[in-house]
Amino acid sequence: MPRKSAAQESPSQLEDVRGVQRDQSARTRPEVHLRRSNRRLGENAEEARQEDKTREIQGKVLGIRPGDGKIDENDTQGRKEMQKEGVQMAIEGLVRMERRLMRATKRQKLKVEHTTYEDVPAIAEEEENGPEGMSAAQLGKTEPMKKSQAVKSNRKSPKAQEAEEGELERELDRYSDALDGEYKDVATMETEDIPELPDRGAARPPAVNSDYLPLPWKGRLGYACLNTYLRSAKPSVFSSRTCRLSSILDHRHPLADPSLPEHSSKNRPDKSQEPDPKLGEKFVEALGLANARDIVKMLRWNDKYGIKFMRLSSEMFPFASHAEHGYKLAPFASEVLAEAGRVAAELGHRLTMHPGQFTQLGSPRKQVIDASIRDLEYHDELLTLLRLPEQQNRDAVMVIHMGGTYGDKAATLARFRENYKGLSDSIKARLVLENDDVAWSVHDLLPICEELNIPLVLDYHHHNIVFDSSRCREGTFDISQPEIMERIAATWRRKGIKQKMHYSEPCAGAMTARDRRKHSPRVKTLPPCPPDMDLMIEAKDKEQAVFELMRTFKLPGFERINDMIPHERPDESRPAPKPTRKKSVKGNGKRKRAGVEEEGTRSSGPMDVDMGNDDRSAGDAEALMGGLEISDAEFGMGGAENRVYWPPGREDWLKPIKRGAKTKINDGED
Repeated sequence: MPRKSAAQESPSQLEDVRGVQRDQSARTRPEVHLRRSNRRLGENAEEARQEDKTREIQGKVLGIRPGDGKIDENDTQGRKEMQKEGVQMAIEGLVRMERRLMRATKRQKLKVEHTTYEDVPAIAEEEENGPEGMSAAQLGKTEPMKKSQAVKSNRKSPKAQEAEEGELERELDRYSDALDGEYKDVATMETEDIPELPDRGAARPPAVNSDYLPLPWKGRLGYACLNTYLRSAKPSVFSSRTCRLSSILDHRHPLADPSLPEHSSKNRPDKSQEPDPKLGEKFVEALGLANARDIVKMLRWNDKYGIKFMRLSSEMFPFASHAEHGYKLAPFASEVLAEAGRVAAELGHRLTMHPGQFTQLGSPRKQVIDASIRDLEYHDELLTLLRLPEQQNRDAVMVIHMGGTYGDKAATLARFRENYKGLSDSIKARLVLENDDVAWSVHDLLPICEELNIPLVLDYHHHNIVFDSSRCREGTFDISQPEIMERIAATWRRKGIKQKMHYSEPCAGAMTARDRRKHSPRVKTLPPCPPDMDLMIEAKDKEQAVFELMRTFKLPGFERINDMIPHERPDESRPAPKPTRKKSVKGNGKRKRAGVEEEGTRSSGPMDVDMGNDDRSAGDAEALMGGLEISDAEFGMGGAENRVYWPPGREDWLKPIKRGAKTKINDGED
């Protein structure tokens, strides 16, 4: 019987036939793996689901109603319930994530443990002699097997691999069961077991501060090491130029061309030549002398604006206390330092130093003790070479911290006592201890200071972070009570040294002890110290933080300080701008020939500058042309109008504005 054509088949019959064909093709079609693009689509969908889950958790933690995305301020109880639910969901997600990570790690470890390299000798023999069962003729015609081919031929059969994978999965299941015993079932976790959101230190008891202000002020305010106004001058004035140790070693080699000055790329030290240690010493000594010379400019600048207290930089002479490459300051720096001391004596300024945090006399390590003693000897030599008058020299102290506790404060104090006894009398006369913001409170250090006759520096900021809670509270009130203040002051009087204190404030928003250690750019108030105190202001903005206090409390000298003109420095020399030739005006076809002036133009020699008919002085003419010449004495001193103050967050005022650059206001917080 002839077969009907497709046109003669009924629609229902055609559909049945096509369905059978599809089923048959589906049964015979081999399994097709997802292409990479399809897998990516699946991964993207999973990421989208995770993002939706994350947004849901965040919304519940914040108390946001689902649907409208708003916070109902009145439904306090509902918000709390939503927050608890959100926190629980977050904990569940973290637990699942951790378990997936641990399971994946275990899988990788088991795979490595189950990997074996069987029949390695046989593989090597087969690689050398050829596969088993081949004749000599075949072996002669066959190239030696590559190692990768030999290893490939040794792979396990699919059944063996499947059995190994099954054993691996069973071991992973046993590992997961063991994890179930270690982890609490988060699905049944009670709400009271959910930890509260961290307060990052905000829940600590409020600080109790004194309302006393030391006014009228009769003391000296100071800053540490660097003057921001002078540092940004051209050329810069500062005392902490330094280098790497490798630079000192490189400069032991002569320059490629000793007749020319050194250049960063064109005239560098030639390492192919024989090194001379004296050349390296000369290089680092030159840095130190440049630092020391700038002390005089900083002292005169401070005196002009009523600042009579400064901490010298410990980096003034780089690597002077190094165990191998260290050096003495005398005699090469004696004259320069003596000149700085002469100016300090003339102006009545106090100079102190603060060795670094690695100077720890309580360390259990001998190499740390040796390095600490070398560092103290360097600082003592520097201050001695200033040759200050007797009282100023006595007031030139070196402030250090006790350092770490090393697990036992009593043992650390015992080591400090022992090492202190071995110090020279000159170092002992200058050494001062300060409470820190990590381990040692005022009450920890005061007994040993009284025992060893060491003055104690009270740092109010450090006290607010580390204090003996059994004796006082955070804040300036308790630590300023007469009994404790008198004991601290007595440690200074016994040695005839003028007492000093440190003050700073944490950055806004800092809550944890670690966050609060960072100093704010400026301070807002004065501590409740005696009004004749030498007070070191430790702030990022250095002298500007002192200016801020002077302006706030109308301290002596505040009227001399005026705002800067943004991006302009009236106290720096500048050359006159290069003159430009005025373009000639075209006349009626007449041109200028051989110096003959053409019609419609004016010739004024090589420069076309119209000075006018008025009688102006040479200085006015120079100002008109844009040139300015400043003497060395007036350089960097703020000009005739004393424009040296820049507002908080506007440190960019110190530098010329860059063409095309957009300036933005910094809030002053780091």
